[in-house]
Amino acid sequence: MANRDYYELLGVKKDATPEEIKKSYRKLAVKYHPDKNPGDKQAEERFKEISEAYAVLCDPEKRKQYDQFGSDGFHQKFSQEDIFRGADVNDLFRDMGFGGNDVFSRIFGGKGGRGGFGFRQGARKGEDLAMEVYVTLREAALGGEKRVGFQHGGQREELSLKIPVGIEDGAQLRLKGKGSPGSGGGPNGDIYLTIKVGKDLEFTREGDDLVVERQIRFSEAALGTSLDVPTLDTPKRIKVPAGVQSGTKIRLKGCGVPHRSGSGKGDLYVKIEVKVPELMTREQKKLLEKLAEAGL
Repeated sequence: MANRDYYELLGVKKDATPEEIKKSYRKLAVKYHPDKNPGDKQAEERFKEISEAYAVLCDPEKRKQYDQFGSDGFHQKFSQEDIFRGADVNDLFRDMGFGGNDVFSRIFGGKGGRGGFGFRQGARKGEDLAMEVYVTLREAALGGEKRVGFQHGGQREELSLKIPVGIEDGAQLRLKGKGSPGSGGGPNGDIYLTIKVGKDLEFTREGDDLVVERQIRFSEAALGTSLDVPTLDTPKRIKVPAGVQSGTKIRLKGCGVPHRSGSGKGDLYVKIEVKVPELMTREQKKLLEKLAEAGL
């Protein structure tokens, strides 16, 4: 259900009012309710989908988060327990003459709104915390452990964060249960960490590829040369062919950022820039004039 659009599921527009959302859900819930469709697995699945959509869109804060982060981002932040906590679906069912928690017990495995999902009445999840974590390009590419300090409740706290290999700038990590304590027996909140990758003196990252720039003289571009270039591991020596043009990229296969899938790496590209001298000696200028006369 994570990839389904909640507005589309309920047949409403994104600017629909709470009343319109509730009206649409009531109509669909009557149509697909398990009590009216005994043994119909498709109707049951549809009922699950519209109930989840309603539980989110009827809650102003959850709806705001859904609109802001989209379906994928929202489901990284909210579990199914979070989604149904506080929703009035059971009240609606009773108003329509259906059972409440008993229905959710059957189709969600004992999980439902307002007191369902194994939480006591009045239980509240603790506050989620959000923070940014700055890492170097090499840390983001190669992964590893990082100690992160932050202020919470007037106290400084530290936690150990595992940086996944190949993580990109702007990616979010969730530390479940590391946020503020819950109340009334509710679970702790979570910590959401946004990764910020700093600029590197050598490399520029493009997806899982790396780019490093190197300047060479005009004579080296014309005659060819060799260069030592850095990688994330050990430096490598490359050959620059004679006649190379400024802006040419020389590829070093498999010398880039490891893929997050755990298999393979991106490439490293050495971008060649031909340096044109701004100042020349008299002798250098005469030599260039002779080259020009010779057609170079």
